[in-house]
Order: sequence, then C-alpha cells, then structure tokens
Amino acid sequence: MKQIIIDITNEGEVKIETRGFRGKACLAESQFLKDVLGEETARQLTPAYYQRQDSKQVVKRHLPLCG
Repeated sequence: MKQIIIDITNEGEVKIETRGFRGKACLAESQFLKDVLGEETARQLTPAYYQRQDSKQVVKRHLPLCG
C-alpha cells in the first residue's frame, strides 16, 4: 500500500514520509506537498529510493540436487 505520512511537531516542523514507493516515485508523489509548504530544509532517503521502479523481487528457492 502506498502512503504519504505528514507529521507536524509541536514546534511547527513538518515531516513528510512516504511508504510503498520505489525509486524516485516517492519524490514525485510528494512534490505537491513540498510546493505548498515551501523550502525543503532536509532530506533523508530510504533504501526504497535506490530500488528500481520496474524491478521485481527475486524469489530464491533451494532445490535438492542430490537425493
């Protein structure tokens, strides 16, 4: 499931977190919020950012070779 989570601290700092996106899609999908909120002061990329959007998960299977 794709989600955009917005957290506003008591000090008024806004944090945006995306979940379920791969690659640069997270930046594109949350851009509208950054446009409304103004200047971005920091960015922390997760491992999902470095995954290719079109990549498929590889399922590893162990088959007995000698029986």
